[in-house]
Amino acid sequence: MLTVTGLAVARGGVPLLEGVSFALAPGFALVLRGPNGAGKTTLLRTLAGLQPPLEGTVAVEGESLTYAAHADGLKATLTVAENLGFWAAVHGTPVGEALVAMNLGALRDRRAADLSAGQKRRLGLARLMVTGRRLWLLDEPTVSLDAASVGLFAAMLRGHLAAGGAAVLATHIDLGLPEAAVLDIGAFKAKPRKTGAFDEAFA
Repeated sequence: MLTVTGLAVARGGVPLLEGVSFALAPGFALVLRGPNGAGKTTLLRTLAGLQPPLEGTVAVEGESLTYAAHADGLKATLTVAENLGFWAAVHGTPVGEALVAMNLGALRDRRAADLSAGQKRRLGLARLMVTGRRLWLLDEPTVSLDAASVGLFAAMLRGHLAAGGAAVLATHIDLGLPEAAVLDIGAFKAKPRKTGAFDEAFA
């Protein structure tokens, strides 16, 4: 479903990672681990096609991926059901299972602006189900979630994998995923590169 070969990525022109290679099959998850600033978000953004790699290739099936970052991506004036309904209409998928999965049924008529941080996060994660995409790229998905909500998300993710989906996620939370491998991105820290900048003549 996803094949990464010799990938090098940078943030703000500064190389962060190099030589990243892995393959992800349907039904499996890959957990990215590493300290803050190591390049987890940059790697996910590159996999999602939001920024170009310095080197290497990312091969992914057509329109198969969706990316969820720190922002919840909600329309504040729309209700919970309307936010999900918008994306369901785009992708031709039902809303009901997503409402149940993240325990949003009682909140379906509440505006997103009136939700707590944790409720907004649950709604943002519920959107994953209505995209119909098989590959989920997730950046710290459990931020703002309490223990019960983390459990709901973990169950939703396990269901996604069991149905033949796949996921790459940056998280330090143990979600109890036997199908998950761990990739320590510290092993791919980029070596300093000469950029050809003018001030190198004075180094």
